[in-house]
Amino acid sequence: MSASSLVDTLVWLVDIPSPTGQEQQIQAAISERFRGKAPVHAVLDSVVIGDPAPGKVLLVGHTDTVPLQGEPGARIEGDRVHGLGATDMKGGLAVMIHVLEDLGTDRVVGVFYAGEEGSLSGNQLAPILDAHPDLVEAEAAIVMEPTNREVHAGCQGVVNARVWFEGEAAHSARPWQGRNAITKAAGFLAEMDARQPELHEIEGLPFKEVISVTRAQGGVANNVIPARFELNVNYRFSPDRTTEEAIEHLRSVCAAADGFEVSDAAPAAYPAVNHPLFERLVVAADTTIAHKQGWTDVAQLAARGVPAINFGPGETALAHKPGESVRIDDLEWAYAALTEVLE
Repeated sequence: MSASSLVDTLVWLVDIPSPTGQEQQIQAAISERFRGKAPVHAVLDSVVIGDPAPGKVLLVGHTDTVPLQGEPGARIEGDRVHGLGATDMKGGLAVMIHVLEDLGTDRVVGVFYAGEEGSLSGNQLAPILDAHPDLVEAEAAIVMEPTNREVHAGCQGVVNARVWFEGEAAHSARPWQGRNAITKAAGFLAEMDARQPELHEIEGLPFKEVISVTRAQGGVANNVIPARFELNVNYRFSPDRTTEEAIEHLRSVCAAADGFEVSDAAPAAYPAVNHPLFERLVVAADTTIAHKQGWTDVAQLAARGVPAINFGPGETALAHKPGESVRIDDLEWAYAALTEVLE
């Protein structure tokens, strides 16, 4: 496998726009690439390449990106490929495509799924697993998220909650006749700003729980004391908590608010560090195993009993950022390790 082939495939993928909700074109392109070479199974806006029989290894990658930030299209500069999705995670998709083309699908199945960058309700991995239940009987799954040239075990869970403070509207010239809902939240916001990560060590891996205010909205006009102030509070919880435990913990943290309502939640995944395939992958990649600080679909796979790990080209710090890029030798590194383990 030449580096130029991997780069050509990545450029091809980046040049197909696929923000969340608009994955039909990239699904059609991947399907057409494998037409006549391997079994192709379309599910909604996603596609499974290979025969979804029990005992296989799943290579799993999402086809969607966050919305465009900057110029569209791919470009090559020095040792990097730039463009939306280059690191999260079309670099991983390019590696998946070449592993499937070069090794065939006797042992490996490719799952190219839509909707990962949105809410869990729109994530199409679950419908794929429902449509092809033999996939749940897989030997293991490798989720091709960027992993900083490491293997990332497990993942955090996530809870988003709508939290609000209530006051009483009044004319801004006479604020004593009302109650300002925004300034009422000042103590809570100060506590959130001062909050430090909470370390949870699991299987020797340092998962850091964090709670952040990520959105805020309040007020109706410049001359009206706001009667309501609404926040989104985002909680990334460690794999030693269930989703239900995480929701109750977040509720207690937000006890000072007048209202609390969960808008979405996704489970964590306990790190699978002792699976033989993953141990071989660590050796083949000449790397170490670390924790996944964030949520990935390792959680959905683990919830259905599929041993899963995160492994793919790219740097996590560049995901979702303008100017996203991936090193060309990262693509080669991931491809070489996977083919060595899966041949």
